[in-house]
Amino acid sequence: AVELWLVDKAVLPIENSADGSIHRNYDLLLQHKLNIVGEVQLRANHCLLGLPGVTKKELVSVVSHPQALAQCRTVLNDLGVDKVRDQDTAVAAKTVAINCVRHTGAIASSRAAEIYGLDILAEGIQDDDENVTRFLVLAREPRIPGTDQPYKTSIVFSLEEGPGALFKALSVFSMRDINLSKIESRPLKQRPLRIVDDSNHGSSKYFDYLFYIDFEASMTEPRAQNALVQLQEVVSFLRVLGCYPMDTHV
Repeated sequence: AVELWLVDKAVLPIENSADGSIHRNYDLLLQHKLNIVGEVQLRANHCLLGLPGVTKKELVSVVSHPQALAQCRTVLNDLGVDKVRDQDTAVAAKTVAINCVRHTGAIASSRAAEIYGLDILAEGIQDDDENVTRFLVLAREPRIPGTDQPYKTSIVFSLEEGPGALFKALSVFSMRDINLSKIESRPLKQRPLRIVDDSNHGSSKYFDYLFYIDFEASMTEPRAQNALVQLQEVVSFLRVLGCYPMDTHV
């Protein structure tokens, strides 16, 4: 929708403090020509929703996004309900409201309950009260970085196989005292498996990877610019996904 100019921005969940990285969305960052222009960290408050007048004991199944179902496993197991996956929490709430099936509940937000006319049967049902999800804000044009507040830069790169290749790549940040806040590896799907067979008998197989890095520096800083210049010397592919203000509030 952003690429087609239907909307100005998109908000994409990228990692959760309880369940880790959302790998599918890392892949989407590379598939689309969008720029990260911000990040938001939100504390989860999962609610169990049902049709008006329904009690928790009447529920036979609960529908929601797989992440939400996983994050509320204890409560759902105690209720003994079937867990049904849906594409997201809001759609799950809408599905329950439209189908009007009394024995089906949804895990979604209190706002979703308000929008779709559902009752909140229980609030804050996540297993971990400190459950925080980090979201990325994406836009067509990059944000012009500044120095008025702490900034973060996200990049993705791939390496040629060789001893210490990843160490050499990461050392460009260490030698400039640039803190890495996140590193994630994903298979390089265009070239997922290589077979090396030189003078040796047999073959050696290994995977090629993309490395996603978040580092705490603005692209306006010379140390960040110099780090990327040196990084280009040791990588086979490099793309800056965005430079944006850090969200330090939860």
